[in-house]
Parts: sequence; structure tokens; C-alpha cells
Amino acid sequence: MICIRKFGESNAGKWDRFITTANNGTLFHLRRFINYHPEDRFNDHSLEFYKKDNLFVVFPAADVLSNGKRLLISHPGTTMGSFVVPENLSIADALTLVEKLIIYARGNDFDRIRITLPPAFYQRRLSNYIDFSLFRNGFSYFKREVTSTLFLERNLDQNSQKFRPSHRRALRKAQNKGIEIRRSERIAEFYAILKENLKIRHGVEPTHTLAELEKLQELFPDKINLFGAFLDGRMIAGVVNFIVNSRVVLAFYISHKEEFQDFRAVNLLFYLVFKWAIQERFKVYDFGIFTVNEEPNMGLGRFKENFGASGVFRDTLEIQLR
Repeated sequence: MICIRKFGESNAGKWDRFITTANNGTLFHLRRFINYHPEDRFNDHSLEFYKKDNLFVVFPAADVLSNGKRLLISHPGTTMGSFVVPENLSIADALTLVEKLIIYARGNDFDRIRITLPPAFYQRRLSNYIDFSLFRNGFSYFKREVTSTLFLERNLDQNSQKFRPSHRRALRKAQNKGIEIRRSERIAEFYAILKENLKIRHGVEPTHTLAELEKLQELFPDKINLFGAFLDGRMIAGVVNFIVNSRVVLAFYISHKEEFQDFRAVNLLFYLVFKWAIQERFKVYDFGIFTVNEEPNMGLGRFKENFGASGVFRDTLEIQLR
């Protein structure tokens, strides 16, 4: 028998311990990550599923009002959500979980449920039981985004063989220009580059404020790092990595100074980030999505393909309840 309880903060420790052992748990699902957001930003409506009085599955979620409709959605502060499940989840329990969620949502006057599924490679043991159960119970695609995914090889030489010739030439160019790559704590310097770059290219602000990014680094010093590209001691490019779980590293922010674009610092930067990731025995480097509402940024997609990346779905599913 599986029953649902709404999450309460007194259970935060139990929740986080479960995430670390789950099949598809990530940094984003931890209550310590979710709770760094200001209390008034989201109306948290996360759920816990119990089986025989033991915590069995968690569901990070929020209560959102959109166009006059009340939605139970994957928590907006988690990048991706869905059910966080044990490695040995059965098809019977997967079907029951979705059925129970629908009953709960209807009973609590939600009009829709919207769930963003983590890419399949975030799992320890690959399983589509949850996807199957969602579709079987009436969910359909709300949107399908594509994330650029590099599957890491056993050593850097094997990984570099995936690079297209243009990227190998750019790599040598950066090395000849004297670009230095190293881990850095100079997050404010990188943030200034990021903010200016996003303003020029897209007219938008970063997802996080500088204070929020600094707070996240403080909360998760072993899970969030910055690699910088330096020319004569000055940072000209950088990438902020989130170690999502024991398998996957996500490039959360990538940016460079426009005036130094011809130095190809980003090419050398990623080459050495891959070296670090392989040494740390990660299996996948997730460059992040290059589509927005299913519209691809072709230039960004090609840039990541040049490193050997391919596209994997990050799906959002929805069901209308009333």
C-alpha cells in the first residue's frame, strides 16, 4: 500500500538522505538546494510517497497559478523534477505512483499536473517505468527540449577524437595564444562576464543573482565549481559546473568576453574541464539545453556538437484534470 503525504520541513533530513541513494536523485532535488530560494518565490507543494510506513519516493513540486488554472508542477527551482525513485522500482509500483498522484491532485483541486523529466542518463539504472506509467494514465507531451550530451570516454585522448577538426585547430590556437585554464574562486569576475554576455546576445539576466550563486557555492562547495580561462591573469571566459550526481556534470553557465572570442579560450576551457571530469570518473557531461520552447539555437547546437555532443530529450509532460 502506497500513501501520499505533503512534505513538511521537519522531514528535510530524511528527504535529503533518500535523494543520495535514489536511482535518479540529483543535486537539484535536495531540500538544501530547493530551500536556498527566498521563501516567497515559490509555493512549495512537494510530496512524499510512503510504502509500509517507509519513505519510498519523493516528488519535488510547487503550486502555481497560470492563466487562471491551478497547476501542480515540477518544482520551478529544481531545473528538472518528476518522481525520485529507488533503483529497484517495479512497474506495478510505478503505475500506482502515477495513479495516486492523479487522485491526490484532483482531491486537492488542481486543474493540471505538469512534470519535467530528467534526461535518461541521470539514472543509475536505466528505466522508463515512470514515463510509461505517465503516458498510460493520460499524460501527453507539453514540450520536448533537447540537451547537448557528451558521453565521456576513459581517457582524454579518446574523448578528443570526437572533436571536429575545426575544434582541434581552435584548441591549438588557444594554447598558442598563452591562454591558461584553472579552477578559480573569482565568481564575481565571471558573473560580470556572464551578465554582459547575456545582455548582448539575448537581452536577459542570469537565472541566479550573484548573491544566490555565491550562496549556492557556499552551500555546496564540493558540488559547484568554476573553471576560468585567463590571459595575462585576466579572466576572459569561464564555465560553472554543477555536479548533479555521481554520474553527471552539468555546465550551468558558460560565458566569455566578446572582444576575446577569436582567442578560442572556450575550446581550451572545455578540453581541460573534460580532463577533470574524466579523472573524477564522471560518465556524462551535460552541456544543457540548446532549445527554448522547442526552438533550437542552431549555432549553439553546432558548437556543442563540435566537441562530440549529441542531443537527448528533456521532456515535460502534462495532464488536464478538469
